[in-house]
Amino acid sequence: MISRSYLSELFSLEGRVAVVTGGSSGIGRAIAGALARAGSSVVIVARNESELAATADELAADGCRAAWVSADLGSRAGVRAAAERAAEVFGEPDILVNSAGINLRPPMGELGEEVWDATMAVNLEAPYLLGQRFGPGMAERGFGRIIHITSQQAHRAFVQSGAYGVSKGALESLTRSQAEAWSPHGVTCNTLVPGFVMTPLNERLSSDPEKVAALAARTMVGRNGLVEDFAGAAVFLASRASSYVTGQAIFVDGGLSVH
Repeated sequence: MISRSYLSELFSLEGRVAVVTGGSSGIGRAIAGALARAGSSVVIVARNESELAATADELAADGCRAAWVSADLGSRAGVRAAAERAAEVFGEPDILVNSAGINLRPPMGELGEEVWDATMAVNLEAPYLLGQRFGPGMAERGFGRIIHITSQQAHRAFVQSGAYGVSKGALESLTRSQAEAWSPHGVTCNTLVPGFVMTPLNERLSSDPEKVAALAARTMVGRNGLVEDFAGAAVFLASRASSYVTGQAIFVDGGLSVH
């Protein structure tokens, strides 16, 4: 059928290789699954080995090519080791998704250097180092996709943004710098901006039913986000269909940010 071949040309990830950090839980897991089911070979990078193995096994059971690398993304040495191990599995990646993050948000007056450093290491420095490792190779090959997961806090102060909001705002700036450097060579760099999504990262808020209901009421669709809401957007940004979309922050938030 013409429609099937047309959609395949636009969105298929057959023959591509993706590395997804934070791909064993939450939004990262949903994105890893979407990329794998769209045809990409996927290497999932996170810390928890049991969650990694369960995710990879689930994808393998669906006929996908998936592997995992356990890593500490909180140190430069850990990030560099993870990058090399990930590239050994299926080869150098065409797609890099940075979804790993930590959400330590004490009140600003109580924010210490330890929390600041840990937040910046995982949320900002790891994506930078992985981009430096994989971005030039993508540019040399003439195709690449870098996708970061940021936050509403990249754009406005919201529920004690603290160092977390700073890290996500900087990550969006990093995206634009990466796009400026590598998009002339076929590498698009974008961010997905979630609203409130019921994931382990948001446990601090999701445990309060009144706050959950209030956040849902702020959206235009009347509900909070689900991890599967990111599948289509991720496949779009990873595919040929998005070749003229770069340096952008794409909100997947049910209209929360404009309501």
